[in-house]
Amino acid sequence: MRQLAFPMIAAATLAACSAAPVAHAEGGAPTRTMTVTGNGEASGVPDIAVLSIGVETEAPTAKAALSQNAASMHATIEKLKARGVAEKDMQTQNLSVSPRYDYNTNGKPPRLIGYTATNTVSVKLRNLAEAGSIIDDAVSDGANSLGGISFGFNDPKPLMNDARKDAVKDAREKAELYASAAGVTLGPVLQIQDGYTAAPSPAPYMEMRAVAKADSTPIATGESTVSANVTIVYEIR
Repeated sequence: MRQLAFPMIAAATLAACSAAPVAHAEGGAPTRTMTVTGNGEASGVPDIAVLSIGVETEAPTAKAALSQNAASMHATIEKLKARGVAEKDMQTQNLSVSPRYDYNTNGKPPRLIGYTATNTVSVKLRNLAEAGSIIDDAVSDGANSLGGISFGFNDPKPLMNDARKDAVKDAREKAELYASAAGVTLGPVLQIQDGYTAAPSPAPYMEMRAVAKADSTPIATGESTVSANVTIVYEIR
């Protein structure tokens, strides 16, 4: 499995006699501590896809370019709705109009030849089994640009919690290893700090799963990975 999660570098600090102790034992003696950082990951097959669908039109005037663009984008959005995409899952990302020039003028100033209107919408697809054919329908009804597809989870919490558990396990294993190597006994947990949990990100997978119909644009979901980081302070004796 190839995954986009950035590699994590484990860090551990053994404080035999900390100058800034976490707590004090009976009699006022500083509590000796060990601080370790654990990293965890969890992967799963995504159940949603997000992509950009755009319409680009050209016309002699800005008004005409916008008008043609609006008609094509309206048809595209209506087709997406007909295929079950909810309005809340569509959001305009970019709307622009820009002039077009002819620069092949034999040394003369560029000549204005028209305008280009661009409208891009972010679309969330929840039915990955039909994603390919939905995209095909959108293109057939006016859309002429696609890009930025990524995959994720409708409810990422279970996967994120699995990554956190893996991070805690990793920290514990490191702490036990360091304690054994240093000839000390690992005590109870004094503090746990959740460093971060990275949201699901697209992760190409060597054995991609093509979930679209065979006669439509193939969409390979692969797997997505979440990463978690935790810092734990243990007492050592």
